[in-house]
Amino acid sequence: MSVRPKIGLEIHAALRTRTKMFCDSPNNPLESEPNKNVCPVCLGHPGTLPVPNRAAIISVIRVGLALGGKIAPRIKFDRKNYFYPDLPKGYQISQYDEPIVSECIVHLPAADKDIRIRRVHLEEDAGRLLHEKGNTFVDFNRAGVPLMELVTEPDFSSAEEVVEFARYIQALLRYLHVSDADMEKGQLRVEANISVCRWVRGKAQESAKVEVKNLNSFRAVQRAIAYEVTRQEKLLKAREKVVAETRGWDEARGVTVSQRSKEEAHDYRYFPEPDITPIATASLVDLQEVARELPELPFAKRLRFTREYHLTPAQADALIYEPALADFYEQAVSELKEWEQQQQDKKLRAKSLQLLFNYLTSDLRGLMRDEGVSFEELRVAPAHFAELIDLIVQGKILSRQAKDILKKMLHTGELPSLILEREGLHTVRDAAALDAVVREVLQENPKAVADYRKGKTASVQFLVGKAMAKLKGRGDPNLLRVRFCALLDEEEL
Repeated sequence: MSVRPKIGLEIHAALRTRTKMFCDSPNNPLESEPNKNVCPVCLGHPGTLPVPNRAAIISVIRVGLALGGKIAPRIKFDRKNYFYPDLPKGYQISQYDEPIVSECIVHLPAADKDIRIRRVHLEEDAGRLLHEKGNTFVDFNRAGVPLMELVTEPDFSSAEEVVEFARYIQALLRYLHVSDADMEKGQLRVEANISVCRWVRGKAQESAKVEVKNLNSFRAVQRAIAYEVTRQEKLLKAREKVVAETRGWDEARGVTVSQRSKEEAHDYRYFPEPDITPIATASLVDLQEVARELPELPFAKRLRFTREYHLTPAQADALIYEPALADFYEQAVSELKEWEQQQQDKKLRAKSLQLLFNYLTSDLRGLMRDEGVSFEELRVAPAHFAELIDLIVQGKILSRQAKDILKKMLHTGELPSLILEREGLHTVRDAAALDAVVREVLQENPKAVADYRKGKTASVQFLVGKAMAKLKGRGDPNLLRVRFCALLDEEEL
């Protein structure tokens, strides 16, 4: 019996607009004061009428055009009827049979696979339930927030493919500036519909679909899907039934847990929203103009980075999924180019680009995470960062000094050359100064000298370490190694 998973996604993204979807209340679902950003419309008071948010509609259209999808000729809303405490009207204004966007395809480079997107539509979010000491409270700050929902076909066959796609959608939303798409803040929510298809004597048999929720990180997406696929495969092999249900991901236990039976579309009794007449798309926006104004998209940038900057696909991926990081990298590279043009050594140019990538993605990003600094708050200018790389390539500073200078740059925003002069962090290269330290270390470590002369050449590294300590990390270890070997090979010190 061969088994293949079938996975489809529903991705919800809170849109960046000034006001909510159908009223003038501020769109700030992260407001700490409960029920501050509310009004009679989003609280569902009788007699209130919804007014569609044009900016939210245009945001979804931009996403659709970026995905190469078909844009609906009119914008039509529907009522999705169900009762829940966080839904004061007793229904949600959504879209049923006429989504704003349809018929999209995304090609995943790593998986080398096309993923079909069935629809992208617009709806309003519900409120938030807070459970405390046996009581349940409702915060309606999130109620009415414009929410984009993207639904794929069940084209995924692994958790890795799902993560690649979800990361791309997150990056796309950020490139278009339509959503912050922060999963930890609930601005991007991923739900997976999972079934397992098996072939028995040449005939395909598909299990019931299971929806998995509570996926608030890419790690959770990866682990939850992998777990659920394995769970269903085990049930099928044991000839047990897979129940159609909604399951939640328990991060602490690393398992999915049953929440409720799976609803079907007819349970919601969709019907056209009577308070909002359909709107001609052409009356809202010029589609050709919007298409012309689209920025370079993530996978196009990925291809350009590999060609123009000679990055590997994995290195390009480390940059493109965070627009601010990719922009910083490009600006720093452009600052390096002026110096590079004066260099004939291709290896040196390649080294400078590699160092820039490494120090940006590892050292600078690590410092930013430790200090809680975003790119919007970053005081290190790309030009200053490029100068730091230049100092390393020219041999004026070593890795240890570079890291110390970078940390000071993060706090002060100063030029690295100014910090270098003020702190006296230059690499010591003077032959006389190095020889003096080398002789001093040899005098203090006779055992290491004896070991070397017995053939234990590894003792040189020990001596270099002692010299680096005396020079406070400012010595050139390669020069020190040469001087130690030269003096140790002499008859007498």
